[in-house]
Amino acid sequence: MARVVVDVMLKPEILDPQGQAVQRALPRLGFDGVSDVRQGKRFELELAGPVDDAALDRVREMARTFLANTVIEDFRVRVEEEQ
Repeated sequence: MARVVVDVMLKPEILDPQGQAVQRALPRLGFDGVSDVRQGKRFELELAGPVDDAALDRVREMARTFLANTVIEDFRVRVEEEQ
């Protein structure tokens, strides 16, 4: 089995209130030096069979139609290496 990861993030021009709240809280907790925080989602898909170009195209289609709201979010599909 292979694991494919879909990372979904708000587009840069979209405000991220949750990321802003985290960014404001970090200095109060003693974590300085962070200039920006963006919050996102991560989906891990276990695929049966080989992870070839056709399988990755299928995952991209899943992301485009179901996992991400492409009006306000970007996504990235990648194969996670075994550790």
